[in-house]
Amino acid sequence: MNADIDAVRVADTPDGTIAVVVLARDDADDSGDVLPIFVGFEEAASIARGLDAVDIGRPLTHDVTLDLVEELGGRVDRVVISSVEAGTYFADLHVETPRGSTVVDARPSDSLALAARTNAPIAVADDVFAQGARSPDGFDELRDIREVMGDE
Repeated sequence: MNADIDAVRVADTPDGTIAVVVLARDDADDSGDVLPIFVGFEEAASIARGLDAVDIGRPLTHDVTLDLVEELGGRVDRVVISSVEAGTYFADLHVETPRGSTVVDARPSDSLALAARTNAPIAVADDVFAQGARSPDGFDELRDIREVMGDE
């Protein structure tokens, strides 16, 4: 199934700030459920910067990665959140290159940061979405990461 980055949120806990990327279904049979993927704060901030096309003057790791792919004649074709094992999500980064298509094993956070910069489609395996689907209510109450990014 196809998905979009619905939000990048943070929660303050006694152990510190926790970041979550909220993926929403992009189809007519939308149940309203979302897939939350907990990521590191820096990765979440990079995803938000990619969504907003923010240029901070110097390229961050995801900007450099994208620059390398493009300078070598490639392009990010799509991102697939392909599996989940013991609460850890796995992603496949599909890249078109001059030599053909290739799939790179990547963390969801890195893949989503690249998708945010390229508008590449995001897909989630149906069984993965079904395992992790949650009501959006609890995530809507969390702060948008952009509210705390200046506090880094």
